[in-house]
Amino acid sequence: MDEHPESAHPPDASGTGRNPGGALDRRAELSEFLRTRRARLKPEDVGLPDFGRHRRVPGLRREELAQLAGVSVAYYTRLEQGNGQNVSAEVLDAIARALRLTGAEHDHLTHLAKPKQHKKKPSARTQVVRGTLRQLLDTLDGVPAYIAGRRTDILAWNAMAASLFGDWDELPPQDRNWARLLFLRPEYHDLFTDWEQKAIDIVCHLRMDAGRYPEDPRLSALVGELSVKSEEFRRLWATHDVKEKSYGVKRLQHPLVGELTLNYESFRLLDDSDQSMIVYSAEPGSPSAQAMRLLASWGRDATKISPSGV
Repeated sequence: MDEHPESAHPPDASGTGRNPGGALDRRAELSEFLRTRRARLKPEDVGLPDFGRHRRVPGLRREELAQLAGVSVAYYTRLEQGNGQNVSAEVLDAIARALRLTGAEHDHLTHLAKPKQHKKKPSARTQVVRGTLRQLLDTLDGVPAYIAGRRTDILAWNAMAASLFGDWDELPPQDRNWARLLFLRPEYHDLFTDWEQKAIDIVCHLRMDAGRYPEDPRLSALVGELSVKSEEFRRLWATHDVKEKSYGVKRLQHPLVGELTLNYESFRLLDDSDQSMIVYSAEPGSPSAQAMRLLASWGRDATKISPSGV
């Protein structure tokens, strides 16, 4: 299974993985992603003996990972240095298995090592929400729902989402972005009871976009701005963790109705995989369901007390 990629060049060493051209440095991203995935594994995690020898770095050594993947140490070293142009899907699969990658991580590795050639740069293509989807959002009476796109941009929402999260209409278009809201607006820090987990999720989604569209200058600019303005963002971005939008539970402390425990589901759109609809709901008969009915009864007035209206 051993292959011979072209000789590597040293990846960009900046903390954000950006290069002078304004895009994210794909080689630096690949290098750091593989290094951080290797660092989190111990020999006993993958069935290798640990003889107690002093390890200069945490996790598996490169030679141990290469052994597990069935490639030469020299080959894996070049790949971890950011050179993946000639790597095959078979080798990537073997490395993914050796690193115990999740499905999202495997996809991210593939995007970084073998990027697709997009006919149009994502920055040149406006994110448009179909009119029928906007109508659908409005029909979800009493149910917070919104559509998110690339770079964690918030593209469309219904009245109940505005009551819950704030009237995003009051914000400049560039600020209708989950990463900006979480890391640059203190009121959103107060809104989410488990702010850290929400922040982790958003950074993981942003990382997935970075793998799909490393040439997107808007994404690079967003990462650069947040890295300068938020120490918390820099810390989470440096983990190189990735995650697809999914489902789960979010706990909020709303300024009007107090504590809420809500389930959420994410639905990726078939005609635009960059867009997802996220819908929140409360358990029937629960205090949160009662609080949501109260919030709905306030209508537009609730947006004056919700986060962006504070």
